[in-house]
Amino acid sequence: MEQETTRHRMLEKEIICQLAVVGGGLSGLCAAIEAAREGIDTVLVHNRPVLGGNASSEIRMHICGADNHGGRPNARETGILEELLLENKHFNPENSYALFDMVLWGKVTSQPHLTVLFNTHMTEVSSEQEEIKSIRAIQMTSETAYVIYAKLFVDATGDGTLGALAGARFMYGREGKNIFGEEMAPEESDSCTMGSSLMFTAKDMGKRIDFQKPDWAYSFDENSLANRDHRQISSGYWWIELGGDTKNTIYHAEEIRDELVKSLAGVWDHIKNGADHGAENYLIDWMGFLPGKRESRRFVGDYVLTANDCIGHPAFYDTVAYGGWHIDNHIVHGLKTAEHEPTTYYNLEEVYAIPYRALYSQNIKNLFVGGRAISCSHLAFASSRVMGTCAVAGQAIGKAAALAIRKDCMPREVLNYIELLQQGLIRDDCFLPGVKNENSLTVIRPCAVKATSWQPGFEPEEIKTGEYRSNQVRSHCWKSNGISGNGEYLEIQFTEPVPASEVRVIFDSNLSREITISISEMNLANQVKGTPPELVKDYDLELFLGNERIACWEQRGNYQRLNIFSLEKETLCDRVKLICYNTNGGEDITVFGIDIY
Repeated sequence: MEQETTRHRMLEKEIICQLAVVGGGLSGLCAAIEAAREGIDTVLVHNRPVLGGNASSEIRMHICGADNHGGRPNARETGILEELLLENKHFNPENSYALFDMVLWGKVTSQPHLTVLFNTHMTEVSSEQEEIKSIRAIQMTSETAYVIYAKLFVDATGDGTLGALAGARFMYGREGKNIFGEEMAPEESDSCTMGSSLMFTAKDMGKRIDFQKPDWAYSFDENSLANRDHRQISSGYWWIELGGDTKNTIYHAEEIRDELVKSLAGVWDHIKNGADHGAENYLIDWMGFLPGKRESRRFVGDYVLTANDCIGHPAFYDTVAYGGWHIDNHIVHGLKTAEHEPTTYYNLEEVYAIPYRALYSQNIKNLFVGGRAISCSHLAFASSRVMGTCAVAGQAIGKAAALAIRKDCMPREVLNYIELLQQGLIRDDCFLPGVKNENSLTVIRPCAVKATSWQPGFEPEEIKTGEYRSNQVRSHCWKSNGISGNGEYLEIQFTEPVPASEVRVIFDSNLSREITISISEMNLANQVKGTPPELVKDYDLELFLGNERIACWEQRGNYQRLNIFSLEKETLCDRVKLICYNTNGGEDITVFGIDIY
């Protein structure tokens, strides 16, 4: 039977938006959500089926940040990342990565002004006169080719693919001492980077489970793993790391993955069959086939963050984010270098600021750079690359992009409005070292604060400082002395009526404790299952003008740190009362701020 053949062509679609974000890791995710919440028509292009990048179910790396696994008090990142992780703790107390994927998916698909293209890989960039005009991307699942036009673009690809195709200046490898004057840098520059890793999880099956080593797997013994701690056998090891020395982490990514699979199988064979590790009943129930990549390109912005900035933590006039993870410089050759520790840590005394000038391209006018590819030296990158830091920088990019759209300017010109950007981020509960809230009427207008009870050092007046986390000097919060049967109230009385369009309440979610999803039993053991107990659960918020109550919100079942209440129109008020009835398990009520805007 003769059959007729016709040439199939992909569907072609055009999208016109204000902001295009390429890459759905935590940086791109936070940038896209923030911009969309500002009313900016945003498209997020992501080449995987799930969001979160290295934190997703495909790779399963826990989200490290400035708190150093809870080792630095009151340092955990807030803003959108905090919102996502608190939502995950509430809906996913058993730490399921499938549910974490669902939490992230639900957050973006329900967000107005945001279009998400999953399984969509960017293939081409069209530029003119150092400005990106459009990108082309293929959605593999629907055989659809998209051409996306935007005024502004964000490269959150990790590898810096968008910027590289557009001609943005970038760095690759390790800079020598003479480049940035970093004492810890190698004598000469080279092209070495940190490698990529594969993770796994193992489950106790309650009976003996044998493992037969495949012929293709590598072999390891205690000598070759002498500097790699493998006592915790239920979860994989970040030190199963390769690439970045003789292999380029971008161009040789598939070869590196194959080598990692062979290495992971060999490590597991040693754990099961090479010595007594107590693993007789354990079975690998998941292993990644998408490596978690640490390093590749880093863009050049108007400022290059260096290790000296991380150590000396100078003040920047354009601070928009912060880091604090130690300088975690993984060794060249990774798992192939058995005689050395897999990484060298340089502890940082304090958190450090990240300037806005490091978050956009020096030579591509309309390109923001996010994630691990921000403008920084290799050694600064060894700290700033972790996902908590990437997320808060991503939110700053989203806010800056919205400001640029409203002011009809390019990323560099947002420096002319840097205070607007900073105050907007603080309003969204983003911590900026050295920058205080200067817009909240509670902070800048004369008012008196009273409460039913308080503990020494946690007086009601503490909520007027304009800072929303405790430090070694002040609490910056009100804490009740227990919870009475009728609840505990905090009341603000202004000396004269103030115009209010929005009220934002910031509760305590214990920023000294980790809340990240993780495959590590040791990491999870330091966490509280479910919603942080300190968070206020049930409360009423009331606004008054004289003796008239002009607005009232009854909130039940709260699990978020930042709670936002908007009025239909700007209204005068002279008194705000917060009545808290109980928490998610804590013994006291703690409030960091009641901000009136």
